[in-house]
Amino acid sequence: MSNPKLLNSILCFTNLFRTRIPTFPNGGIVQKLGFLRRLSSTHNEDIELADFMEYMEKLKNYEKSGVPKGAGTDSGEGFDMGRMNRLMQRLGNPQSKFKAVHIAGTKGKGSTANFLANMLREEGYSVGCYTSPHVHSIRERISLGREGDAVSVKKLNSLFRRVKNVIDRSIELENGLISHFEVLTAMSFTLFAEENVDIAVVEAGLGGSRDATNVFCSSSLLAAVITTIGEEHLAALGGSLESIAMAKSGIIKHGRPVVLGGPFEQRIEQILRDKANSSSAPVILASDSGMISSIKDVRLNDGRPCQLCDIRIQIEDLPLFIDLLDVRLHMLGKHQLQNAVTAACTSLCLRNQEQVVYLTKNTTLLGRSQFLSLEEAKAVGLAGTTVLVDGAHTGESANCLIDTINMTHPNSPFALVVAMANDKDHSAFARQLLLERLPEAVLLTEISIAGDHSRITPASLLKGAWIDAAKELGVEIADARMGKNEKLFMEQLSGSAADKEHKTVLATSGSLQSSLKLANHILTEKTQCQSGLIVVTGSLHIVSLVLNLCH
Repeated sequence: MSNPKLLNSILCFTNLFRTRIPTFPNGGIVQKLGFLRRLSSTHNEDIELADFMEYMEKLKNYEKSGVPKGAGTDSGEGFDMGRMNRLMQRLGNPQSKFKAVHIAGTKGKGSTANFLANMLREEGYSVGCYTSPHVHSIRERISLGREGDAVSVKKLNSLFRRVKNVIDRSIELENGLISHFEVLTAMSFTLFAEENVDIAVVEAGLGGSRDATNVFCSSSLLAAVITTIGEEHLAALGGSLESIAMAKSGIIKHGRPVVLGGPFEQRIEQILRDKANSSSAPVILASDSGMISSIKDVRLNDGRPCQLCDIRIQIEDLPLFIDLLDVRLHMLGKHQLQNAVTAACTSLCLRNQEQVVYLTKNTTLLGRSQFLSLEEAKAVGLAGTTVLVDGAHTGESANCLIDTINMTHPNSPFALVVAMANDKDHSAFARQLLLERLPEAVLLTEISIAGDHSRITPASLLKGAWIDAAKELGVEIADARMGKNEKLFMEQLSGSAADKEHKTVLATSGSLQSSLKLANHILTEKTQCQSGLIVVTGSLHIVSLVLNLCH
């Protein structure tokens, strides 16, 4: 059975948003300067959000500080879900006033959420979508309605004024322990209830069982989705893949269907199935033998690369079957195809309950396999160079990034510009990017994480991880030591480029701009052409900086 309506286009999720600098009447000069730096590239169009941004800035933000050990586990160290439930009660339990799909997973949950939200909008549903983190503005985390627009400044500010007293009182009653993510989650669910969305697609933050988003009961949950299980946030989620699987499975609710993305290791899949069985929850595996998908070609569509895919979904338990041919996906790579299949399975699952169906062909997400336009590349000082930005930061996502590079630029030399948070596995990331196809150069730099310096990884430490990974793999590295004299470094590099022709040049740089310039220079010197590819990766935060430079 084929349904051509499933191939209808969908609006891209690419609006950029801004905020302005608030005042800090009771804050210190360090706090003021830090906030100023974080908002230095913004416009005045969000002037109304100043009070809200200042308020949120003062809350505990684990994106800045890092997640504590055991925070996502069902233990004494875990986040206090009672606190979140009490906050929701004080707001009138808005999460009980709309239907939701709850999505957890180590990787792919944001992409899957956007695929699914766009599918539902294509069917004419008013959808609320809550995701994290954001690239430009906090408003990106909350999209509303049939068009998928990010919440407006006016609407967010109005909501903040209406709920501020309740949140203030809650913070006081909870001894100041309510976090940035808890407040934003509560506000998002309040907004979804007020806007009478038909369905909310909600991405979990950390884990599942102890995540602030996990406040839905069976009656309001349409389906739970678990995309992948990997080792990210290992310490926060119990220290093993098994404990991570248990934490993610906490979003499963009694009698509500569970869509598993995968593929999973057998022991991990069994943990998820056991949890579903104990909750009488039917399971749909989006990576089983009945799901056949393939990438047939990569081509330009509206000036952007896209992958042309065939997707066949057969769910015998429901039973549901659909055949999608020549679907164009601007989200590139095998992993994004799997995310699309997972979202499509979820849509079919909802169809069985709520008469919801239809797959998008065209979803994008900022900072994921995103190629800059010619104008954007020029704005960051890389005119004539192809630039790919991708927020990969784990070994698994690095593998997906290489897959994208091989797919779109199989014969092009490339250079990497990398910055990472200090709680990531730098060695695993480096190993994966050196394993299959060697870059001409790797430029390591430093960026703030969520506007704060506490999670910065010094470029020198990153360099050590890359050197160790190269030794382990037998990869020859040309260790370029720039020091403080960038001009001298460039001259030395030009004079010795031939010696480095068959080695990956490894260097550190103190700023993003100089890293981009050096990467381009090395690529040009080594290849004697301008047809190379520069890839910026390691964190969504470095991607955000690049995208902000474009505008």
